[in-house]
Amino acid sequence: MNKSVTDWIRPEIQQLSAYHVPDPGDAIKLDAMENPYRWDATLVEEWLNVLRTAALNRYPDPAARELKQQLRAVMQVPDTMDMILGNGSDELIQMLALTLNGQGRILLAPEPSFVMYRLIAQVVGMQYIGVPLQANDFGLDMFAMLEAIETHQPALVFLAYPNNPTGNAFDMIDIEAIIETTPGLVVIDEAYAPFANNTLMSRLGEYPNLLVMRTVSKLGLAGLRLGLLAGPHKWLEQIEKTRLPYNINVLTQLSAVFALQHYAVLDKQTDQIRADRAELLEGLNAINGVQAWTSQANFILFRVADAQAIFNGLKENGILIKNLHGSHSLLNNCLRVTVGTPEENRAFLQALTQICL
Repeated sequence: MNKSVTDWIRPEIQQLSAYHVPDPGDAIKLDAMENPYRWDATLVEEWLNVLRTAALNRYPDPAARELKQQLRAVMQVPDTMDMILGNGSDELIQMLALTLNGQGRILLAPEPSFVMYRLIAQVVGMQYIGVPLQANDFGLDMFAMLEAIETHQPALVFLAYPNNPTGNAFDMIDIEAIIETTPGLVVIDEAYAPFANNTLMSRLGEYPNLLVMRTVSKLGLAGLRLGLLAGPHKWLEQIEKTRLPYNINVLTQLSAVFALQHYAVLDKQTDQIRADRAELLEGLNAINGVQAWTSQANFILFRVADAQAIFNGLKENGILIKNLHGSHSLLNNCLRVTVGTPEENRAFLQALTQICL
């Protein structure tokens, strides 16, 4: 009997590289689009009192009913729409790919965008088609998008709104045209909606093939790993069949309900990040040799002459950002920095200025 690993592992899996998350050590961590603010001691103590009620010996509510009620109110999910919760957006993307995959089925997305669209398609064995964005402003190339939709007839299209890693929000007219043209499902990934100026959540039901995805990660709850998918019952009842039971654990449910009951705290932090983002962008644009793009997310994309040298220099100064050079041709010599606290942003700008001299 042949017991070689390579004889049994799917070739598609063998060709992949596992998603790598670097150990930040003691560095200022500006690489993962996290909210840099923590709760004050009083709120932490209230939260810990809630956790003391957790029945760890019991399975969590499989339907997460109380949590869904809080999410519906805070995220303004229409009463006529259903919801599915996932262990972060990643699990929801996987559920969607598993549900819609089949012989010859296509998952399509603009590029560069969230890397998990491609990675999860590859993991589940679904064909992936990436359509390059426009080089000048990272807007949708509508001729190429509509041509790709007509050619490939995708079962599933993802549009990140705003887009990661570019930070821009695509034109609504273009999004509407894609929804209307796509024969399959269109999912609007609104992970960065708290920092943007628009949402399609209120338009659910207007298009029969539209779903909206959200996460609490960027609100300051990344450690909870919680995302939601909202849309018509006819879609979600089928996608629900791919959800593993008890996927939202009891501590996440209790913590998220508590946090959403104190949403004003998260909202205030979001407002602060938006203000800090404007100052960070101004600071980046003041540095010679840096080209920074306006962002509607909690990060900023910028280009330098030598991304690897800048990345290494910042790391030597105890600052970790994301090096995107080599990930896509449109991101040559591009770096992405998360909006941190004012102190973290100043340290980053000072270090970057010195390195760029």
